Amino acid sequence: MATVLITGASAGLGLEFAWQLATARHDVVLVARNEDRLERLASQLRAAAGVHAEVLPADLADREQVARVAERLRSTEDPVSLLVNNAGLSVGSRFVGGDLDAHLDAHEVMVRAVMVLSHAAAGAMVERGRGAVVNVSSIAALTAMGTYSADKAWVRVFTEALAVELRGTGVTATALCPGLVHTEFHERAGIDQEVYPELAWLNADAVVAAALADVRRGAVISTPSLRYGIVSEVTRLLPRAAIRAISGDRRLRRHVAQEGTEDR
Repeated sequence: MATVLITGASAGLGLEFAWQLATARHDVVLVARNEDRLERLASQLRAAAGVHAEVLPADLADREQVARVAERLRSTEDPVSLLVNNAGLSVGSRFVGGDLDAHLDAHEVMVRAVMVLSHAAAGAMVERGRGAVVNVSSIAALTAMGTYSADKAWVRVFTEALAVELRGTGVTATALCPGLVHTEFHERAGIDQEVYPELAWLNADAVVAAALADVRRGAVISTPSLRYGIVSEVTRLLPRAAIRAISGDRRLRRHVAQEGTEDR
């Protein structure tokens, strides 16, 4: 039975990862800021799946707390075989004239923490000759919509570089790049989901199932659903001037400002 560490585990895609991995008989280490929510989830997973569920509260915008999570990843007792770097947050404002501290917090969570935790996990996994790292990026990584797009673009490229470095070690790295996903955060943020056609939306369970299947086959980029795979390829072929023009659409910018909302 393998042990999995999931950041942002108390809600959104992180919650779905926790349930799917626990029901597949993996022990879980649950990381997020809200300890009460983590404890409730851990109790539910223990009861429903009969697995060991460890709670590790941490705000990944705080470097000392990130270091605690990294130390857990380096532990040789009950070693972690799969790291899911899912935590993130929404800035909800433009960069110019906006709250710089909010953008810096997002960068800490979605860039620096991903680097630190990937370093800790991959180092320990390589020593054991097996393991996997999943870093949650976004289809927004291919656009130019604010610092969220920039942060997620870094996650995608970083994961590709990590995968290259890990070749032949028995350890893999996968960047998960979902499109629009139904989660509770869109409701909390007041996003009108009817603005986008139903065809554009994915369900969290399908996204996570596809991601885990891609991890098992060693895929470096996981883009769940055929339609978003096509969107990804078309976007990568378009001139960047066209991408910048599309990224200026206010409706899209408003959505991306909220798309990054996950539990920290």
